Amino acid sequence: MVNERDPVAVLVEAIRAATTCLPSDVADALRRARDLEDPLGRKQLDAILENIEIARRERLPICQDTGVQTFYIRVGTGFPFFDRLSGWIEEAVRRATDDVPLRPNTVDLFDDRNTGDNTGREIPAITWELVPGSGCRIDCLPKGGGSENCSALRMLSPAEGIAGIKRFVVDHVASCGGRPCPPGILGVGIGGGADIAMKLAKRSLLRPVGQPNVEPRVAQLEQELLGLVNDTGVGPMGLGGRITALAVHIETADRHPASLPVGLVYQCWAHRRATITIDASGVASVVDEGGEAK
Repeated sequence: MVNERDPVAVLVEAIRAATTCLPSDVADALRRARDLEDPLGRKQLDAILENIEIARRERLPICQDTGVQTFYIRVGTGFPFFDRLSGWIEEAVRRATDDVPLRPNTVDLFDDRNTGDNTGREIPAITWELVPGSGCRIDCLPKGGGSENCSALRMLSPAEGIAGIKRFVVDHVASCGGRPCPPGILGVGIGGGADIAMKLAKRSLLRPVGQPNVEPRVAQLEQELLGLVNDTGVGPMGLGGRITALAVHIETADRHPASLPVGLVYQCWAHRRATITIDASGVASVVDEGGEAK
């Protein structure tokens, strides 16, 4: 039993859960894709689904690439342990590297020296959001390198409009082929600036698979893009088929009149994530898939 008053231990369990147990919304989306696929695509998805079950049963990593450990922190302005959060996360990543285990994935930019514990300069990656209140929510999103390599940013002319956005996303996905291990989830950020568009794109991946944007026009664009992407025929693992993407998630921001930034973050089929909460007394809990603390 994990001590809920030890946030580091709870974070380690969240990292373990994200690494070994694919959320049910992702697994269900893969099963639906399997039922729609041609024989070759169905064979690939059968292997993926078997892999998911073995990982869950044996408590082993779903993929040999356990990713860059990425965290989104939504913290209340009255949270009493604010200054300890980054230290807790770094220590949890170090422990999880040995305990799960995680593949050491952090290397120096110039000499390729591996730190051996998945921590380093700006890693683990942490995005902060301040909100009213005294609690804290931490979303874990291990991000694999293969799919991350197929992320892209395009600064479109405003004159290209929605048609230009569709053309960029579809052309880029088609050019990636099987490299990002489809079928995946596409996070798309539109507007703001270059950095904002990419942040929006990655943050959209925290949504349950296929949950539409609350803005009807954005939700409609998500569905249109999903249909166009699947029409490319890239298919599971790039071997051809009907399902290249399980979902398209879009987040938007207002933009400068002279620019139309579009960020695309590709997530592979192994869409790993987990969440913990920490209350004002320091009690931490892993949140289950229904949104309740365990």
